[in-house]
Amino acid sequence: MSIVLSIDCGTQSLKALAFDENGNLIDMCKVEYPQAYVSPRPGWAEQDLSVYESSLAKACRILLEKGKIKVKDVLAISVTSQRDTCVFLDKNGKSLRPAILWLDQRMAEYDLKLPLHFKIGFKLVGMEKAAIVSAKKCKANWVRQNEPEIWKNTHKFLLLSGWFNYLLSGKFVDSVASQIGHIPFNYKKQTWADPKSDFHFYLFPIEKDKLPELVAPGTIIGGLTNTAAELTGLRQGTPVVASGSDKGCETLAAGCVDESMACASLGTTLTLQITSSKYLEPIKFMPSYPAVIPGKFNPEVEIFRGFWMVTWFKEQFAAPECQIAKERNVSAEEVLEELLLQTQPGSFGLVLQPYWGAGLKQPEARGAIVGFGDVHNRAYLYRAIIEGLAYALKDAAQKIERVSKVPIKAVVATGGGSRSKLVCQILSDVMNKKVLRTHVYEAAGLGAAIVCFHALGFYKDFEQATKKMVRYTHECVPDPERSSLYQKLYESVYKKLYPRLRPLYRAMQRITNYPEM
Repeated sequence: MSIVLSIDCGTQSLKALAFDENGNLIDMCKVEYPQAYVSPRPGWAEQDLSVYESSLAKACRILLEKGKIKVKDVLAISVTSQRDTCVFLDKNGKSLRPAILWLDQRMAEYDLKLPLHFKIGFKLVGMEKAAIVSAKKCKANWVRQNEPEIWKNTHKFLLLSGWFNYLLSGKFVDSVASQIGHIPFNYKKQTWADPKSDFHFYLFPIEKDKLPELVAPGTIIGGLTNTAAELTGLRQGTPVVASGSDKGCETLAAGCVDESMACASLGTTLTLQITSSKYLEPIKFMPSYPAVIPGKFNPEVEIFRGFWMVTWFKEQFAAPECQIAKERNVSAEEVLEELLLQTQPGSFGLVLQPYWGAGLKQPEARGAIVGFGDVHNRAYLYRAIIEGLAYALKDAAQKIERVSKVPIKAVVATGGGSRSKLVCQILSDVMNKKVLRTHVYEAAGLGAAIVCFHALGFYKDFEQATKKMVRYTHECVPDPERSSLYQKLYESVYKKLYPRLRPLYRAMQRITNYPEM
């Protein structure tokens, strides 16, 4: 067999996934972390790199011990990981402190001396506050201010993907398609920011010699070192391939290689992405991220707390369904379908605005649920969550279509939420678009595998690779009657919630001192 190994490093677990050249998932091993992260202080989120290293070793060795794949069949390995998780290494490649995760809420002081023309420019386009918030959220800025000795001894500042590449190959190299975070990266040019002329460098002033070398996705970085081979049980010299971020890999694995198809990643963070040959900004002045197809972009709209809200619902209201899921050995989302079956489309007017986490363009936003009546119970609360997230994706699709000038003909659902057929159907009805599911749920891993097989020369281009390795096994078509109902609720209620509640959100923050972004 021809096998490549994808390592998908998430916030709560790490997966080792073996794919063949036809996109079949031959076998996998998932290792849950002892803790998703630790919080030395409220709002902080850190993880010791040894947790990722030991999880990688355990996942790879268990996968090999299961016997479905053999070491000699593994042609390459690639890592796809969470975005904007940061690592600080000394000159010997040793960790100076725990990694700071993407969901960490600490803020640096704003001590940057921006050139006057940047200050004026940000003010003119209404992005002054957003620029300041971005600088304050930069982990490197916080460490520079609060842990100056660590910053002084930082030889390399890496995103988590870059650290994995170093762990495997011994080289400080990372994929262009992984550079998503509060870093001095020019998204339009897909290169490190010019210290003389690029505002990204002024917001995130990280010296270039502290940053890794950037390569195009699909580049063979090097081979597994002897140490990495001993760690994973794989052969020394096995090619290490640069792929991209988890969301970018999911979009490729969804077969979304142009503007006419969108990938809805129904994960902790909810995103809608397309692939475009042009740099597009669905939300003005918010960057279009580099795609795992070299030279292309993934215009994206993000709902920060996304399907985290389903996790919140499970923890707070769905203990019986979670217990049933455990007994049946299925996902809780599948059991929660039984709750959806007890409800009516539109939730009798119960509408949720899913801003549990504010965005840069909506810094004062809060979540809201309006329209409660005595008919509503926890089943309707769950449906309102799903419908609210679907409304947010409908809004995202409209933003993307407005700048791309290309109608989105189909949406491919990936991530944990896509396991539910009813969730996909609600998504189809609300968005009034066809919704597809692929043959594997492990979309990020499949995307990294596609990059590997392309890098190894199995396919002449990514279009050919996706046609061979991506298949759709389920299709939801919008029901005209339900779509009409949702369209009326979307236009008459959902779209009007934020503008009308915005002054109240500001008052809530002022009265209660609720922390701003």
